[in-house]
Amino acid sequence: MKSVIPEDLRYSETHEWVREFSGIATIGITDHAQQELTEIVYVGLPQLGRTLKPGEAFSEVDSVKTASEVNSPISGEIIEVNKELQTNPGLVNNDPYGAGWFIKIKITDPSELSKLMDAKRYAEFIGEHH
Repeated sequence: MKSVIPEDLRYSETHEWVREFSGIATIGITDHAQQELTEIVYVGLPQLGRTLKPGEAFSEVDSVKTASEVNSPISGEIIEVNKELQTNPGLVNNDPYGAGWFIKIKITDPSELSKLMDAKRYAEFIGEHH
């Protein structure tokens, strides 16, 4: 099944997405990642106020198939976590770019966004033509 890859987001090589608005980044995992994981049964959420560096793991996701870490594509301070995922981890499968977001961070280095892939490059990265 072809992955959904919204044009307005930036993507990491570890399959996280970033939506930036007014210096705040919402971060989640891509449609491709949730398809690979299959049914997600648990999402571990980080503490508010924690500062992340690019590539740093902030969450663990368990699916019926495997467990994997979710990494921050950029630097920032966690200002919000999606508590809905604690009781309904399936939101990540059903709506990875909407209700299935993981965290919101206050961006500390906006230049890091330009190092991430756009939708076209991400599609090529995962071997799909967009």
